[in-house]
Amino acid sequence: MPTSGSYFHLHLVSDSTGETLITVARAVAAQYANVTPVEHVYPLVRSQKQLDRVLDEIEEAPGIVLFTLLEKDLVGRLEAKCQQINIPSLSIIGPVMQLFQAYLGAATTGRVGAQHTLNAEYFKRIDALNYTMMHDDGQHVEGLEEADVVLVGVSRTSKTPTSIYLANRGVRTANVPLVPGIAIPHQLETLTKPLVVSLHATPERLIQVRQNRLLSMGADRGNDEYIDRQSVADEVAFARRLSAKFNWAQLDVTRRSIEETAAAILKLFTDRQKQRLPE
Repeated sequence: MPTSGSYFHLHLVSDSTGETLITVARAVAAQYANVTPVEHVYPLVRSQKQLDRVLDEIEEAPGIVLFTLLEKDLVGRLEAKCQQINIPSLSIIGPVMQLFQAYLGAATTGRVGAQHTLNAEYFKRIDALNYTMMHDDGQHVEGLEEADVVLVGVSRTSKTPTSIYLANRGVRTANVPLVPGIAIPHQLETLTKPLVVSLHATPERLIQVRQNRLLSMGADRGNDEYIDRQSVADEVAFARRLSAKFNWAQLDVTRRSIEETAAAILKLFTDRQKQRLPE
C-alpha cells in the first residue's frame, strides 16, 4: 500500500482521447496529498493488438486501472487481466451508462468517441476560439458587441486563460486590460449584448504573480510601478471604480483557479440569459 511520500501507477485506458479519464483521475488524485500518481495514458485503444501492448505495460507497472472502453471484448480482457494480477480496475462511464439505460429504457449506440462528433456544438466552440484569439488583450475592440462575455481587469488577473477556457465551452469571450491613465475603449462603455465581468485580485496576489512573471521572463524591473505596492493598490482601486461606474459584474479571483473563475462566470452568464428570456 502507498505510504507518505510515495507514488503509485495510474493506468488510464480509453478508446477515445482519454480526456474524460484524465479529468476524473486527476480530480480524485488531488485529494491525496501524500502520494503521487505516475500516469500511464493509453488513448485510442480500439483493437485487441493495441490492448495487448497496454496489458503488457500494466503488468510491468501494476497499479490502479481506470478505463472508458465500449467494446465488450476489450473490457472483458482488461478486467480479466487485472483480476489475474490482483489489481483494481474500474469503468468510469459504465455505471453512468447503466443508470441512463435504466432510466431511459433504451440501449446505447455504442459509438466510440461520440462526444467528439463534428456537430453544430463542435463548430460553435471553434468559432468561439477564433473570436477569442482575435479579441484578446484589447484587440479589435470594434467587435466587442459580438461577444457573449467581455472580461476586463488589470494586468495578471487571468483574463486571457479564462477567456480561452470559456471559448472551449463555446462562449465567445473578449478581454480588455484596464490601465490607469489610459482611457478605456468607448465601445466598452456602450455594450448592451455581452456580459461584462471585471476580474479583481488583492494587491498582494497581483504583486506575487507579477514578480513570478518577471522572473520567468528574465526581466529585472526592480521596484518600478508594475510591482510597487501602492501603485498596484491604486490599479485595483481604479478598476473597482470603473466597475461600479458602468455596473459591471465583479469577481474576485484572488483564490480561484482558472476553472473556478470560469465556472462562476458561466453561472453569471446563464443567469443573465434566463433573465432575458421572454415571458
